[in-house]
Amino acid sequence: MTRLYPLLGVLFALAFAISCSDDGETNTQNDAAVLSADETAVAQDVINNYSAIVLASYEDSITEAQKLRTALQDFVADPTEDRLEAAKQAWLAAREPYLQTEVYRFYDGPIDNPTDGPEGLLNAWPMDENHVDYVQGMPTTGIINDPNIPLDADTLEGKNGENDSEANVSVGWHPIEFLLWGQDFNANGPGNRPHTDYVTDGSGTASNQQRRGEYLLTIADLLITHLEQVRDAWLADNSSNYRATFTTEPPLDAIKKVMTGMIVLAGFETAGERLQAALDSKDQEDEHSCF
Repeated sequence: MTRLYPLLGVLFALAFAISCSDDGETNTQNDAAVLSADETAVAQDVINNYSAIVLASYEDSITEAQKLRTALQDFVADPTEDRLEAAKQAWLAAREPYLQTEVYRFYDGPIDNPTDGPEGLLNAWPMDENHVDYVQGMPTTGIINDPNIPLDADTLEGKNGENDSEANVSVGWHPIEFLLWGQDFNANGPGNRPHTDYVTDGSGTASNQQRRGEYLLTIADLLITHLEQVRDAWLADNSSNYRATFTTEPPLDAIKKVMTGMIVLAGFETAGERLQAALDSKDQEDEHSCF
């Protein structure tokens, strides 16, 4: 409890620095002039602990994503109703730790920096489902139903955002979700894609069942690859990654980033983009935007 007061001092100093900035950026030319020695030590502890938590969060997400990939491999190898349900449960279990990492966005960190941040390859939404597979009234639409499109990782990643459309989502959590649940026509629950969409013995439903399974496994691998990219940026004892820079920059600058992620996620992203959008539109498709 004795460290609470220095921590409060850090937060007040941060608020003061932000309010006194002429250009909206934190004025941290000389943290020593704003923070006492005790407050500086607490600030550094906060930054170091935050970095460790971020790393652990992405490691948890990778662990569950690997379990999801195993469940998808089992399902594609032997497409049964029970294995489809197991894959759905694995997706839900993997989704939970990833959602906890979203608080590490919104300050151009490893997940969403404009150069190579993979957030749009992991979690882009909403998606035009017909970009990936058949939808009601369009049985031959989508990448899966075009045999001229190879289903390798580079091609599918390149199809993400194709034709400058943010809704042309081809990789990440939500295409996997769509390929498991299908379109949602149920006002009281999720979609209900039949497991027979993956059966390849001639008795399957829809078309291109083998390509559907291949697509699913390819983007499952990509999901893990992109999560590992972010995880690696937060590894300790690496003098050239993001964490090395983050933990050595002026303490108030780093803490401003921490607070920015929390504030934007809680306010603009969750309350506005997800909850309010769904409440305003009353569109069944937007019910997903809360998750």
